[in-house]
Amino acid sequence: MFSAADSSRATAVVMATMMTLMMMMPEVNAMPKASKTHRKSSDGATPETVPLKLDSNTLVLSGNIRVLANDSISPWTYNVSSDDSLFPPVLSEARCLLKGCLDRHGREDQNLESRPIMHQLMMLRRIRSTGAEPSYHYRLEFRRIAVGCTCVRHAVVEQQ
Repeated sequence: MFSAADSSRATAVVMATMMTLMMMMPEVNAMPKASKTHRKSSDGATPETVPLKLDSNTLVLSGNIRVLANDSISPWTYNVSSDDSLFPPVLSEARCLLKGCLDRHGREDQNLESRPIMHQLMMLRRIRSTGAEPSYHYRLEFRRIAVGCTCVRHAVVEQQ
């Protein structure tokens, strides 16, 4: 299991990535204009507006990252999907290539099982606001996606 420190680091990396991507989108504007009033969304809730300040000087980008997908004993590939109403608009999700895992000779061993490693990801959905002028707001969404694959023992349940 992950420790609290691992979880905090993962959250920080996701937030830093989202902020970097947001800086590339010219239409992101989390601050409301003074003349606009808040409208209720289609579900009746009043959206909360928060200031969004992006400072590229606070981002720490890592150097070279080793690609593990082909070096793993549970190799995987990525399926890429695209949705222009989401931010980020392109999402890569891992798909395990084997049912079993590779042994030291490179042959598939069915005594172990390849399983996806799941991660919860924060995304922003762009929603058109109702009103006379066309405008948009963003809603935070969470998705569980596979980020890689690992080997596990088969689950054996003993019957009595």
